[in-house]
Amino acid sequence: MDFCCEEASEDLDKTKRLLHKPWKSRLHNFLNSPSPHSKKKMHRQSVKEAKQWGQSLEKLLNHKCGQVAFRVFLKSEFCEENLEFWLACEEFKSITSPEKLAWKAASIYEEFIQSDSPMEVNVDYHTRDTIAQSLHKPTPSCFDGAQRKVCSLMENDAYPRFIQSDYYKDLCAGGRGLGKHTRT
Repeated sequence: MDFCCEEASEDLDKTKRLLHKPWKSRLHNFLNSPSPHSKKKMHRQSVKEAKQWGQSLEKLLNHKCGQVAFRVFLKSEFCEENLEFWLACEEFKSITSPEKLAWKAASIYEEFIQSDSPMEVNVDYHTRDTIAQSLHKPTPSCFDGAQRKVCSLMENDAYPRFIQSDYYKDLCAGGRGLGKHTRT
């Protein structure tokens, strides 16, 4: 049975909108949102598709349903900030308006880069400082260095854990899928 991604896509879009809210609001929304188990019907992605995600992090991230599955896993381990940052950077690169680019750069910086930010990603001081200096006139590539570092962290840490997880193995076996893996 193929997974049409409609509900997963809606969840991804909802999460992106929530990124613009302060962390307390996001935490409140998360705690008060319905459980994935409460959905009427979860579609399944194809087993072939899920197995392709195991080939590389790039294949996983290039597929919207793969992103959703990876996010579910990362949330279960309380470490979704790297994926959220990567997705925010991808969206940021598509912005053409200089005003919106400046606003979004400041938003990403405050959310992920600034010390003690709500979803601070693990980047070195030099990278953090370079980004801070670029905020006065941001370009679509101003987060590229940090995004590469975060992607490397995901590739060497979270992605291998995801591939070895029972959740991913269940996806590959045609199990219930995206609504099954929850925090313990």
